Amino acid sequence: MSKALVIVESPAKVKTINKILGAKYKVTSSMGHLIDLPKSTIGVDVDHDFEPKLIVVRAKQKVLGKLKKEAEGKTEIYFATDPDREGEAIGWNLVPYLAKDKKIFRVVFHEITKEAVLKAFKEKHQFDTQKINAQNARRILDRIVGYMLSPVLWKKVGSRLSAGRVQSVALRLIVDRERSIQKFIPVEYWQIAVLLNKDGISDALEAQLEKIDGVKADLKTADEANAIAKELSEKLFRVTAVTTREVKRNALPPFITSTLQQEAFSKLGFNAQRTMMIAQELYEGVEIGEEDPVGLITYMRTDSVNISNEAMGKVRDLIADKYGKTYLPEVPNKYKSKKQAQEAHEAIRPSDVYRTPESIKQYLSEDLYKLYDLIWKRFISCQMTPALFENKKVEITAGDKYQFGASGSTLVFPGCLSVYKTSEDEEKKQDLAPYFEKDILKMTEIKPTQHFTKAPARFSEASLVKALEEEGIGRPSTYASIIQTLVLRNYVTRDRGYFTPTQLGCLICDLLVANFPKVMDISFTAQMEERLDMVEEGTLDHVTLLREFYGPFRAELDAAMGSIEKSNIAFDKPCPVCAGEMLVKWGRNGRFVSCAAFPKCRHAEPFPTGVKCPEENCPGELVERRNHRGGVFYGCNKYPDCKHISNKLPAPAAK
Repeated sequence: MSKALVIVESPAKVKTINKILGAKYKVTSSMGHLIDLPKSTIGVDVDHDFEPKLIVVRAKQKVLGKLKKEAEGKTEIYFATDPDREGEAIGWNLVPYLAKDKKIFRVVFHEITKEAVLKAFKEKHQFDTQKINAQNARRILDRIVGYMLSPVLWKKVGSRLSAGRVQSVALRLIVDRERSIQKFIPVEYWQIAVLLNKDGISDALEAQLEKIDGVKADLKTADEANAIAKELSEKLFRVTAVTTREVKRNALPPFITSTLQQEAFSKLGFNAQRTMMIAQELYEGVEIGEEDPVGLITYMRTDSVNISNEAMGKVRDLIADKYGKTYLPEVPNKYKSKKQAQEAHEAIRPSDVYRTPESIKQYLSEDLYKLYDLIWKRFISCQMTPALFENKKVEITAGDKYQFGASGSTLVFPGCLSVYKTSEDEEKKQDLAPYFEKDILKMTEIKPTQHFTKAPARFSEASLVKALEEEGIGRPSTYASIIQTLVLRNYVTRDRGYFTPTQLGCLICDLLVANFPKVMDISFTAQMEERLDMVEEGTLDHVTLLREFYGPFRAELDAAMGSIEKSNIAFDKPCPVCAGEMLVKWGRNGRFVSCAAFPKCRHAEPFPTGVKCPEENCPGELVERRNHRGGVFYGCNKYPDCKHISNKLPAPAAK
């Protein structure tokens, strides 16, 4: 019989770790949080040092009962929950229920391999109370904001709405960007390109007009561009200067959570949630042929670019063996993590660099292979020598007045780019090698083109994650859930990965910004992350942090509840029952319209889109039914007589 119980978070890890540890240990799962704040109340005593009122999660009581039985007769309990603040707290909260009169230990590993797990058990230690305090402070902050702000929205806007300390600031980024787009006024400008030929060279050289009389070209209208084009048709084109310089392209750092999410969106089209689900599976363990299940990557929730000495030695050996000494820098490439990064963590990397993507492709699903391939290549590349380019600039004059330029680069040595390329590196650039000073070129085509300045782009999955990271909002592990919540709450819509705020999202954002400026302030939210880090470092007491936040927040909350008027949005059709005014409201299934005379008149109906039902001979309209994980879907308002449902809204018929 095993003498020790090992508790992990995810059941997917149990089989892998059990085989590594052997019969001396019994490995079981807590299935995530077992002890947590209650859902029905705020669960925090704000009058007594913000003491959390933790309870056993109702749906997890059977799991706890099973853990208690597993703990019977055991002399030692090892808590091997995830190696972050949340994992620390999950394990610590179980101690009072399981570990009376038993020895308890905390073990931490960042990859589920035999070597890493056995090493972690040799280096067992006690729980980190500072890390626990930091996690509890974050949890309490989020609970205070969420449970106290959300009722404001229920009272002033509609039921089933929610606000959050980080979620609402992310919404503000999206709303502010959308308003910048709406306010943007495009400005017309023109560019002139020419196609030039040199005797003996088959491909034409394309050059852009850069200067007129030594001043940067700034063409505002078609008349200006056409007049210059006419003048250029009579000019002699001559190469007046050719300059070259060698440019290094350094390797990119290994992945952290945010950069993995960005690249997986850009290269693979994965949204943040999908990326994290696939990465979790790679981390927890995959069966590779006849081998026992093994974790293929290190822990995927990290903001550190650190690489262990052991992993560094292996990747350098692989580079030297597989690619040659010229691809291996004399000393390892070092990268600097952001200020708030948890330095005890490692970057996301393969657990074994010699387990190449191609060698295990047959055992992986398509998604697992694609993400593993991305992680493996980025890690190998990060420890390779820089790529070398020869950048060339050809300056061309047309008469004495007009100066054109053509730029290009030639890859001299691929270095890190032989393994991992960005989309920019994959762009094809024209070859300038055949062009020299004093060459005479024949102009074959003039191309004046109209352009307009572009509005800021809407946030994509990748750019929103990047903005959250750069602003210091939230933590890498929270980005996917933040985005998912905004979509499910119908605060934003997602079209091909790009976000647009809904009318409801804008309404809530404006209400919160006007009445809770500190909570909605981007810099304040970032500073709070830094202060939570100070709690973990032991330089700030967590109760002090909570007191300093709660006082001003409570004052804003009381003022808002007394001053905000109900945000009524009128609907453009009268009530079909009493002919009174109809209002747009929000409920658990999204937007609907109801009579303003409620409860005297109780008429309500789904919110119509103004698009006729496409079913033949149906007089109904499609209505917005609800938001689900795939987005909004639409059904006919004549249901159940007409059961048409569509996940895409057809364009309204032309009037």
